[in-house]
Amino acid sequence: MVWMALFAPKQNQRLPQRTTSGKTAPEKVPENTGTPVGPGPAEARGTAKQVPEQPVKVDEKTVTVTTPLYRAVFSNAGPTIKSFELKKYRQTIKKDSPLIQLVHLGPNPVDFMRMDFLAGSFGAGGTTICRVDKDTIRLKPGSAPENLVFRSLTPEGLSIVRTFRFYPNQYKIDMNMTVINASGKPVRGAFTAQIHALRPKGKQRYYSFTGLAILINGKLETIKIKKPSDEKVFKGRINWLAFEDDYFISAIVPEITTPGTFKGHLLPSGLLEGTFATPPVSLHPSQQISTLYTLYLGPRDLGILKKVGKDLSKAVDFGWFDIIAKALLYVLLFFNKFINNYGVSIILLTVLIKVLFWPLTHKSYKSMKEMQKIQPIMAKIREKYKDDKQKMNMEMMALYKTYKVNPMSGCLPMLIQLPVFFALYRLLGNSIELRHAPFMLWIKDLSAPDRLFTFPFSIPFMSPPYGIPVLTLLMGVSMFVQQKMTPTPGDPAQAKIMMLMPVIFTFMFINFPSGLVLYWLVNNILSIGQQYRILKTSA
Repeated sequence: MVWMALFAPKQNQRLPQRTTSGKTAPEKVPENTGTPVGPGPAEARGTAKQVPEQPVKVDEKTVTVTTPLYRAVFSNAGPTIKSFELKKYRQTIKKDSPLIQLVHLGPNPVDFMRMDFLAGSFGAGGTTICRVDKDTIRLKPGSAPENLVFRSLTPEGLSIVRTFRFYPNQYKIDMNMTVINASGKPVRGAFTAQIHALRPKGKQRYYSFTGLAILINGKLETIKIKKPSDEKVFKGRINWLAFEDDYFISAIVPEITTPGTFKGHLLPSGLLEGTFATPPVSLHPSQQISTLYTLYLGPRDLGILKKVGKDLSKAVDFGWFDIIAKALLYVLLFFNKFINNYGVSIILLTVLIKVLFWPLTHKSYKSMKEMQKIQPIMAKIREKYKDDKQKMNMEMMALYKTYKVNPMSGCLPMLIQLPVFFALYRLLGNSIELRHAPFMLWIKDLSAPDRLFTFPFSIPFMSPPYGIPVLTLLMGVSMFVQQKMTPTPGDPAQAKIMMLMPVIFTFMFINFPSGLVLYWLVNNILSIGQQYRILKTSA
């Protein structure tokens, strides 16, 4: 009675309702009556025709969304995504293997993805319990798109309506967020988009990247953060922000590209956090503003990403030789369209590349053969002028001129081919098309190292699973045969180093994807055939 008399609020004051979890529940949010617009101008547009009603108690709950491509779990606390499983991708090649899960947060109580309108501060706001209009959504092939609506009211008096739109045959999710100033005073704030993710433990794939990425001013930036003290700040027109790993990507794409600030850093818990904020805007009482986002949670498949648009296809990047690698990828996809076996497609692609470069390699091998003929004379010159390097070089140049041999003619054709080799190397090592793609016999996954049988014990230089790398050993043998057929260099030390190359490459390739090893093996076999033909012709 004393508390009621001295401290209780008057009748015209509202007490926030609390849920069983102790979180403040929002008041009832008015229906969105405005037209979605971009967050460009400083002044908001549109007006709200309704006013908030008395607060309504809302409990935290989840909503399951099922489509032919994924199964997602949304929470009205935030709102955010609690789980996102891809139905067409599993963790291993086993049929009963768990589905790929894109939400990796560990025990950390944070939101995976969060789109918000924050008044005052840069970053994530407090957790808000929203009202949601459905308990479940189930889409079948051919179904019409369906919406899921979350409504909330912030402490500043902003009512926020978030509408998610799901499609049965697409990984993308459209999201419209409308903010209405239901308070009696102007409010200044900014649209923010935030993503959290925990990097997987263990050794990463060679040349792969796992972490935050953004497309800023049309340029891809992969953000490498190693310590919590490292903070990466970017300012410019952010096309999208994402967390990506070897084969999958979770991206937030603003519909209208506006200048803003992105901050990425590593939390003490080990979580990566990326936050994008647009320039602040002012909302007068009863005014509203809207913005649109596209969420993409799915494979880093070049074809699928191109259909989504919004420059998401730039997330597939093969490094310096990206243009060449993507051209080769289209050829690989073309072959597989008819053959339906990526192993055979790799063999055909290797043959095609070998045919295209046949004149160059033919010239290179012929030049090496000519060099081999003058090796005895070169050895005598080295012995005669071993104490006079200048005189030795002069005699060597005179020898090349006499026999019309260019020592560089054997190297230049190979140098021209290097960009293609590197591009193919990146392509076969990081392409999702080869993930869990079978070839034949014991090779069930072209993206994994080849292993015949498995052993319960570890093997030096080999990553698990431990077994016999048959394809890699065959590749090493083919390199040895090729090296024996190659004209021996005049320098004995150089000759010994060249004979070590097959051994070095075998150890290098022992943990590489079997698709890449298959390419190298086929390329060696074709090179051996070409060298044999040249040797037989010149004999």
